[in-house]
Amino acid sequence: MTPEPAPGPTNSLADVAGLAVGQSQRVGDGWLTGTTVVLAPPEGAACGADVRGGGPGTRETDLLDPCNVVDRVHAVVLSGGSAFGLAAADGVMRWLLERGCGFGMGEPHEVVPIVPGAVMFDLGRGGRWDATPGPDLGAAACDDADRARTAGAGGYAVPPAQGVVGAGTGGQLAGGLKGGVGTASLVLPGGGTVAALVVLNAVGSTVDLRTGELLGARHLLPGDLDVIPGSARGSVRLRTPDPAEVEEARRRAAAAPGPPRTLATTIGVVATDLTLTDALCQRLAMSGQDGLARAIEPAHTMLDGDTLFGMSTGRLPAPPDLRGLDALLAGAATVVTRAVVRATLAAETVETPAGTWRSYRDAFPSALVHDPTAAGAAGDGS
Repeated sequence: MTPEPAPGPTNSLADVAGLAVGQSQRVGDGWLTGTTVVLAPPEGAACGADVRGGGPGTRETDLLDPCNVVDRVHAVVLSGGSAFGLAAADGVMRWLLERGCGFGMGEPHEVVPIVPGAVMFDLGRGGRWDATPGPDLGAAACDDADRARTAGAGGYAVPPAQGVVGAGTGGQLAGGLKGGVGTASLVLPGGGTVAALVVLNAVGSTVDLRTGELLGARHLLPGDLDVIPGSARGSVRLRTPDPAEVEEARRRAAAAPGPPRTLATTIGVVATDLTLTDALCQRLAMSGQDGLARAIEPAHTMLDGDTLFGMSTGRLPAPPDLRGLDALLAGAATVVTRAVVRATLAAETVETPAGTWRSYRDAFPSALVHDPTAAGAAGDGS
C-alpha cells in the first residue's frame, strides 16, 4: 500500500541533507530588497538549470550545461535588484574563497567557487531605484546559512524563514498582491526527499480572481498552512472567499497603476538528497517549472524571467529505476507548487513610498477559517 504523501520534518529545503539556506535583506530608507543563498555541502552539489521565462537575469547557467566541464556547484544565489543584484554573488564567491571552498586549480587555497544565480526585478519598490543588493548582502546571507548549518543537527540545517525576507523582500504579484519566499518538501515513496524554495515575483497571479481561490491550493498537504502567523497544524483551513472581497480585489487591481509589466520573474531551487547527474538535475529543474505553471497564471511569459536550479547532494543512492525517477520528477513539480502557495500565504502587507502591496491574507481574510478542532486538511474549497 502506497503511503500518503507527507512533507519532511521541517517542510523546507533544509530537509535535503547537506543544504543550508541563508537570507539577508534591507528595508527602509528607500530599500526593499534582499538576497537568498543556498549553500551546498563543502564538496559541492550536482546542479542543472532551466530558464523558462523570456526576460531572465542569470549568472553561470551556461556552465551548468552537462556538456561542460564543471559538474559541481558550491552555492546558488537568488537575489532582488534585477541585473544589479547579480553583484551579490561576488560576496558569496569571496566568502567561499576565504574558506577554501571551490573548484580546485592547484594549491589548496587556489580555488574558484562555482556560484550560479538568478535575479528578479524589485527596483524602486522601496522608493530608491539604486537600492540594490551587492556583495555585502551576499556575504551576509552566507553568514546566515552558516549559522543555520551550525545550529542544525544530524547533517540538517535550521529551516529558512518565509514571506517578506531575503530575495523575496521586494516581490510582488499581479493585482498588487505581495510576493515573497516560500519553501516546501516531500518524502518520496521509495525513500529520499525532494524540496523547493521559491522567490515569488510574477507578472501573473497565484489567485483565481473569479473566485479568490489560490490556484495551487489543491496540491497542499496537511501542515502547509503553518506558514500563516499564529496558526498551528490543523488550526486553519482555506475556503472560497466572500464575493465582496473578490470584487474589491478586482476593483483594486484595475485601479492600481502598478509598475511596467516588463518587471517580474519567479526564481528558485528544487533539490533532492538522491544521487543525480548534472543532466538529471537539469531535468529536475524542468519538472519544477511545471509546478510554477500550476500555481501562477500566466507563467513563463515573455515578461518573466522564470528560472529554476535543480540540485542533488548525493547523500542517498540514485533512483533505482524509471519509476523511482518519475516519482522524483513528479514530486519536484508538487513541491514547487506548494512553495508558491506558501509564499503567497506567508507574505505580509508592505507599504513604502513607492506603493502598497497587500498580502493575500489581508485581501481575502474570509478565505482563512480558524478552527482549532480541524483535522489538518489543507483546504476544502467550500
